[in-house]
Amino acid sequence: MSDRALSAAAPDTPVDVVIEDERWQEAGLKALAARAATATLRHLGLPSAGEDAPEIVVMGCDDDRIAALNADFRGKPQPTNVLSWPSADPAPRAPGAVPALPDADELGDIAISYDTCAREAAAQGKPLADHATHLLVHAILHLAGYDHEDDADADTMEDAERAILARLDIPDPYREH
Repeated sequence: MSDRALSAAAPDTPVDVVIEDERWQEAGLKALAARAATATLRHLGLPSAGEDAPEIVVMGCDDDRIAALNADFRGKPQPTNVLSWPSADPAPRAPGAVPALPDADELGDIAISYDTCAREAAAQGKPLADHATHLLVHAILHLAGYDHEDDADADTMEDAERAILARLDIPDPYREH
């Protein structure tokens, strides 16, 4: 069974999706989040379903809501595509090293803006579902301790994203168009 079929078949995925913008309902955010979480958790070697899987909360919102969150938490009062709040602080690591996995029942929370996501997908000529899935994978990796603060860490994170997205048959988002 392919990852696409497995993701769709996993009803007990650990993702709780909150829809604040109804356009996310139409875009299938619940299925996209379940698919992204299943693939990312498997890539990390974490349980992707059942009681042992770490919980992830995803809120689908609009630019106004994410701009307010971005202002509150990052001091940047403008919209962005996705924000993440890990439940645990990442362990220290050498630049470019794969982060140690958090030992927690929850990985954290994610907010994703429909407006910015749709605008970016259109500008890049890619399907909204592919772009949203990439942003969710990116955010889940942040919850697991990945970052892109320096070039070595960015390379490690992008390599993980490419591997996960390839398993989902989504083209490399870092490839030149």
